[in-house]
Amino acid sequence: MIPVDKLQQVERRQTEIDALMCDSKVLADSKRLQDLNRERTRILPIVQAFQKWRQIEKQIVEDKEALDDPELGPLAREELPQLEEELEAVEQQIRVLLLPQDPADEKNTILEIRGGTGGEEAALFAADLFRMYARYAEHRGWKVEILTSSEASAGGYKEVIALVSGDRVFSRLKLEAGVHRVQRVPTTETQGRVHTSTATVAVLPEAEDVEIEIDEKDLRYDIAHASGPGGQSVNTSNSAVQITHLPTGMVVKCQDERSLLKNKQRALKVLKSRLLDIERQKQADAIRDERRGMVGGGERSEKIRTYNFPQNRLTDHRIGLTLYKLDRVVEGDLDELLDAVASWQQAERLRGQETSGE
Repeated sequence: MIPVDKLQQVERRQTEIDALMCDSKVLADSKRLQDLNRERTRILPIVQAFQKWRQIEKQIVEDKEALDDPELGPLAREELPQLEEELEAVEQQIRVLLLPQDPADEKNTILEIRGGTGGEEAALFAADLFRMYARYAEHRGWKVEILTSSEASAGGYKEVIALVSGDRVFSRLKLEAGVHRVQRVPTTETQGRVHTSTATVAVLPEAEDVEIEIDEKDLRYDIAHASGPGGQSVNTSNSAVQITHLPTGMVVKCQDERSLLKNKQRALKVLKSRLLDIERQKQADAIRDERRGMVGGGERSEKIRTYNFPQNRLTDHRIGLTLYKLDRVVEGDLDELLDAVASWQQAERLRGQETSGE
């Protein structure tokens, strides 16, 4: 069964929002108008699904009443199984739509990719992953800004941290966090042997100043010469900033900008997002302790995916999905994969909700 009373409340709320968005006072308040529009966008699919559910249920009632009719009865008996199947599908859709929303889903994302095991090949794979996500962001109309990076000697990235901005970025990318494994013949391999390397992906919601307050006494700033390519002016200016958060020992370094102030601002952005993520993880751990049946997904210690280039094969180990279109995936064709992982997480959350009796 679905919570009809709750759905009726959501429907009434949408009617209220529609009326408010036509009010002259609201139209003059851009922030409130934006908030209302965001809320309407979130609840509209619920309202539409509920309206569809009522329509199908009405048809089912009418068909059942017509079963004894000599002319309409055969048609009703033929139509009823299909309508009941449609009703169950819509009810399942409504259950998913009513799942508690992650408040971070609307946020921009700090994307951190690091080479793991495999030396130079791991750094090259990290660069390939970043390029894959950058291409996907381009397809979605998102903006990607590299905050800091550390290049490997043979190319690729030891580490690259970027801010991805756009519509519901965190919602779309959050389940990409984890260990990614690649199997392919490295460019340095002379005998054609397939090597296995890894890279790690961290996906953090961008922290807002109101969410994370940092006491300046808890920070230590170290200023140093910027390293790496960039010409004489980079190598001779004290523009690299390293911030140490003393209570946690967390260290963030940024040197990509020539401006000391910009590097400091970028490093603080990354630090705040990491601290916010720690708090989110604590909350998630508490929830998992209380509801052991619920699976959050995307644990960073897990190997979540394998990219096998010789076989053009990609396997997501969490959901047992294998796709033979790796060449397209690495070019940013991620929707099929991300949709499947999102559906898996929704199913796990529904099972957890049923187990907890909610």
